[in-house]
Amino acid sequence: MFLRTLTVAGLATFEIYAAIPAGFAFGLSPWAIFMASLIGGIAGAIVAAFFGDKIRAFFHKKKPPKDETKKHPVITRLWNKYGIGGLGILGTVTVGAPISIAVGTGLNVNIKKLLVWCCVGVLIRCGIFTTIGYYGLQLV
Repeated sequence: MFLRTLTVAGLATFEIYAAIPAGFAFGLSPWAIFMASLIGGIAGAIVAAFFGDKIRAFFHKKKPPKDETKKHPVITRLWNKYGIGGLGILGTVTVGAPISIAVGTGLNVNIKKLLVWCCVGVLIRCGIFTTIGYYGLQLV
């Protein structure tokens, strides 16, 4: 039981879409799946936030600095419309917390604020997908 729960948490650090179905395949309870995926997802977001600046510094020292005013127009439009909360919640729910943190690092966002919003997004994402998985299995 412990190893199965730990596996779900480990999978959730990278991708919650894989962790929740694995939890149901292991026969864990929905609450155990929710808690394990929540802990793993938050751990993944924290690791991405911690290493994000180090990775960015590594890549920026190898290439010359470019004009910061030139950004992708779609990203700029979304950023202007939804801000840090939208990036944290919508980005986490759709593509995951590590990718949202990476985009935020590229936009020079305050990582502490983004991490809080990403954790809220992880909570929402785990709740929604665990509920969908539980009731989906009830239909079968």
